Amino acid sequence: MLTAELLKRLDAKEQRIIDIRRHLHEHPELSFEEEKTAAYIEDFYKVVAVDSVETNVGGHRGIVVTIKGEKSGKTIAVRADFDALPIQEETDLPFASKTKGVMHACGHDGHTAYMLVLAETLAEMKKQLAGTIKVIHQPAEEMPPGGAIGMIRAGVLDDVSAVFGIHVMSTMEAGKIFYRSGNTQTGRARFKLHIQGKGGHGSSPHMANDAIVAASSFVMNCQTIISRRMDPFDTAVVTIGSFDGKGQFNVIKDAVALEGDVRTMSQESRELVEAQVRQFAEGLETSFGVQATLEYANDYPVLYNDPEITGQVRQAIEEANIPEVTAVEEVAPQPPSEDFAYYLEEKPGCFFYVGAKPLGKEAYPHHHPKFEIDEKSLLISAKAMAAVAADFCREKKDD
Repeated sequence: MLTAELLKRLDAKEQRIIDIRRHLHEHPELSFEEEKTAAYIEDFYKVVAVDSVETNVGGHRGIVVTIKGEKSGKTIAVRADFDALPIQEETDLPFASKTKGVMHACGHDGHTAYMLVLAETLAEMKKQLAGTIKVIHQPAEEMPPGGAIGMIRAGVLDDVSAVFGIHVMSTMEAGKIFYRSGNTQTGRARFKLHIQGKGGHGSSPHMANDAIVAASSFVMNCQTIISRRMDPFDTAVVTIGSFDGKGQFNVIKDAVALEGDVRTMSQESRELVEAQVRQFAEGLETSFGVQATLEYANDYPVLYNDPEITGQVRQAIEEANIPEVTAVEEVAPQPPSEDFAYYLEEKPGCFFYVGAKPLGKEAYPHHHPKFEIDEKSLLISAKAMAAVAADFCREKKDD
């Protein structure tokens, strides 16, 4: 009955969710700069009967809202992020970004919109809730080190037994909900390599030491990490995204700077790739007589969904019989990285996906200037998380 009543109330609020999303979409803010967005969230809760609202959690405008049920039970956390990206929007939406060079191109506006209205609805039904729900409004998911770390260090998960999150997905079919147990999204690392050689004239290579040749060797060697060092049943990607070797056509370059991105699906592969990148960088000094300075940083870890809790999430959503949901399906591992993984390193939980592929339009991927979502996914997200929260925050006969 709790779930059914939540779904009924959310039905009546669908347009409000959409309106909030569109307002946020028009006014995006970059990671660690979300001053007005945080203020908007705070203002929303001024007229909502929650038990507490903590602001500036983690030192970067994080907000934690507590909703205490009138019956004893577990404490769970649900999280929505609210930062945007440095992208110039190229959609023709009537509510397109009004901020030049900044766009909600990943759906965080939708996450915040559904979570605000869901929190309001949960607060209206505190008498039926058993336990406590902590609503985490998190800044800066997009930019390392990410906003999750600060909030965790501030103790947001200290009393939590499980943590949950949703991501709307523009490339997944609208109406469907997707889940995966175990390792679900890649961990990420990034590196910078500066190679110092000796410049010279193109006609006299023997009097110089070409940094471009050394750097090119490094780029090609890195590709062998995947083909010759990785277990073929594991997953990893090494990308050299920046090669700064611009110069004069007849001048031997004295220095080159590279930047790379690493994605891995296990801790073992993460350690292997780092060791190999370091080995190749060090080898340049012996092979080419250059100076190689490497900066290597692991940031977002592999996102791991607890199998037991993920199973309970799937069951809760299926049993809720949400009319708008056509299927609940297992999905393949997802290549992008996500700082929700930090929460799941601390507490068991589940991060799952709501299909948001626009109907009758080309589906552009996340972080694309023409990114759009089917706004029906917002109500589905609210209902799905409502079903999960109701299942974990209800009195159970066997307790």
